[in-house]
Amino acid sequence: MELLRIEDLFVNAGNKEILKGLNLTINKGETHVIMGPNGAGKSTLANIILNNPEYQIKSGNIYFEGENINNLKTDERARKGIFMSFQSPEEVPGISVMNFLKTAKASQTNEPIRIFAFKRELEENMKKLDMNPSYSTRDLNVGFSGGEKKKNEILQMLTLNPKLAILDETDSGLDVDAINIVSKGIGMYKNENNSILIITHSNKLLKNLKVDFVHVLVGGKIVKTGGMEIAEAIDKEGYAKYLN
Repeated sequence: MELLRIEDLFVNAGNKEILKGLNLTINKGETHVIMGPNGAGKSTLANIILNNPEYQIKSGNIYFEGENINNLKTDERARKGIFMSFQSPEEVPGISVMNFLKTAKASQTNEPIRIFAFKRELEENMKKLDMNPSYSTRDLNVGFSGGEKKKNEILQMLTLNPKLAILDETDSGLDVDAINIVSKGIGMYKNENNSILIITHSNKLLKNLKVDFVHVLVGGKIVKTGGMEIAEAIDKEGYAKYLN
């Protein structure tokens, strides 16, 4: 069943055209990977799906569960079940990890949060992600290492359990152990009713995942779609043949 469909999408950042007629369909239960050289439009794609105001749709459409969401605000898209893990997570002084997640969950479900059950689930997920439980009472990402920030993004994904999770270079700057933990978290989240869109430069994060499609994004368009063999070839040979 179709979850996300992007049709002939043209997107600008200021006066610069970034996406140039991009098409993409993601069905429920699928894992898709976007790869491409710097400046190809990978992060633009992630940001426009969640409606970052720095980017503007010039033409084309984005459908989520059959509904055109072009004009929906970021929080409205999030409540419909779209989540994004950021490449460089922001520090938010004054609000703890637990309170942030509790507020986000309540906003998503429009239901009161059962505090003890929520806390127990949070602690279980933190343990699985090899996170110190004390981090739940610390200000969001403040003083966290790069790896802990990325784990915290995966913790948010597990807590909110979105229909579509977009991971924008979540593996960047992580060591092997941290990549394995993030990969484990993705495996914990993934099921037949949700989907994931992974944006990455390498296949390190992908090795332990079941990937359905790998797309190569160059010059604002998807120029090639296939399986993991594409990611493996790019890891060895780079993007030269696609740039030509």
